Amino acid sequence: MAKQPEPESFMDMFSKLGRDLKMPQVDVDAILSHHRKNLEALEKSARATATGASSIMARQREVLQESLREITEFGQNYRAPGSPQDLIAKQADFTRKSFEAAVKNAGEVADIVKKSGTESVDILRARIKEAMDEIRQSYEKK
Repeated sequence: MAKQPEPESFMDMFSKLGRDLKMPQVDVDAILSHHRKNLEALEKSARATATGASSIMARQREVLQESLREITEFGQNYRAPGSPQDLIAKQADFTRKSFEAAVKNAGEVADIVKKSGTESVDILRARIKEAMDEIRQSYEKK
């Protein structure tokens, strides 16, 4: 029996169609390079975001440890004061310190989030600018 030729693949058919229609050649390497750079930028951006999240978690752990230490210290140093005014003054002082610490810590966490987000956006913004330059250069060549 005669051996039948293998059917053409879709890629071969499209390549033949492109040649028959005299379509311009596609630079596959340039396209792959472009997308590789995009993926690398996304990876760097994700890494920056992950680093920021890790920093936030570390700072929140430190804040919790510090708060627990202060509460423990307050509880150990707490003695029934001689008057209700002394008790209220101690509680007010502890509340004020706790509030100031919470505001300070919230500001620090917000700064970490802002820095992380800015770094991620800057990485992506730089890649977008680079991609636009690549596109502009490819048109200038033609």
